[in-house]
Amino acid sequence: MQGMERIRIRAAVALGLALVLAACGGGSEAPATTATLAPADTAAAPRVSTVATGLDAPWGIAFLPGGDALVAERDSGRILRVPARGGTAKTVMTIGGVAHSSGGEDGLLGLAVSPRYRTDGLVYAYYSTPSDNRIVRFRLGGKLRTVLTGLRRGVIHDGGRIAFGPDDKLYAGVGETGVGGLAQDLSSPNGKILRMNADGSAPADNPQPGSLVWSAGHRNVQGLAWDAQGRLWASEFGQNRFDEVNLVHKGDNGGWPLVEGVGSTDGGRFVNPKVTWPTDEASPSGAAIVGHTLYLGALQGESVLRVALNGTRARKLSPILTGHGRIRTVIRAPDGSLWVSTSNTDGRGTPRAGDDRILRVRL
Repeated sequence: MQGMERIRIRAAVALGLALVLAACGGGSEAPATTATLAPADTAAAPRVSTVATGLDAPWGIAFLPGGDALVAERDSGRILRVPARGGTAKTVMTIGGVAHSSGGEDGLLGLAVSPRYRTDGLVYAYYSTPSDNRIVRFRLGGKLRTVLTGLRRGVIHDGGRIAFGPDDKLYAGVGETGVGGLAQDLSSPNGKILRMNADGSAPADNPQPGSLVWSAGHRNVQGLAWDAQGRLWASEFGQNRFDEVNLVHKGDNGGWPLVEGVGSTDGGRFVNPKVTWPTDEASPSGAAIVGHTLYLGALQGESVLRVALNGTRARKLSPILTGHGRIRTVIRAPDGSLWVSTSNTDGRGTPRAGDDRILRVRL
């Protein structure tokens, strides 16, 4: 692929919103172009069925122990419950005070269900207020309890994906909100992957005592997934050239905004991504692993991207599930299928009849 070289990026930060949006180029959540991914293999046709329709910019999805799913609507602040077998989505909670900028990427974003849900009944949400991005926890229909506040909020690059890892710690992808320098500032939580205890405190085995920062140098992480060996894989929006999948270890630095793409690690200071795409072919958001394959929702690529995993090595495969528009979230369901949400009503897509929707993909 042309551009598998290291790209040096000047760390100048756009101060005006118009310039910031222009700088995002294909690496933001901008509308799709006509670019397509060249197939690297032949994918078996998955079996696809519709789980739910008529949703308003769905973002986070998290499964309850019985198989039903909770779905966050970005703009409305509603949390819906969708039956495991599909059907009518019912509102089970509305988070008040959710702020969403016109044409922006903020709002009610990621959801996670406590690994001890059967006993504690707790759900976690990442959302934007008028003053910050934050993580809260609550019982459905109950009072919000603060987990983490003070994350910088922006019109773009808010991150927002949260998930419990196999270590029962809560991980959060936090964007740099268009201010690239924050990604290298270890005193800032922005431009990072954070790792915390369920109450928001810092685990004792994090890289720096008292800090939630697990890895730094990220632009806008929106996908977190663990393989069978407990390794963390993360999807990341690039700027003008490359979107990335990274294998993330404790204390890693992805290099943003000083570097983008694959090449020199600056003497070991930065970690290369495992695979990249041109930004107009990807804009990767949600991530899930089934077996030895990583699946990624592609907003601009309007498909589900696939990456074959072999230990710590990764290889791109041909995409699946084209023809449904922008794809936001891909998550593994308890029955082993994938649930995939479209993002055509988010202000940057072209809604179709019944959008937005959640699809079940049986592989």
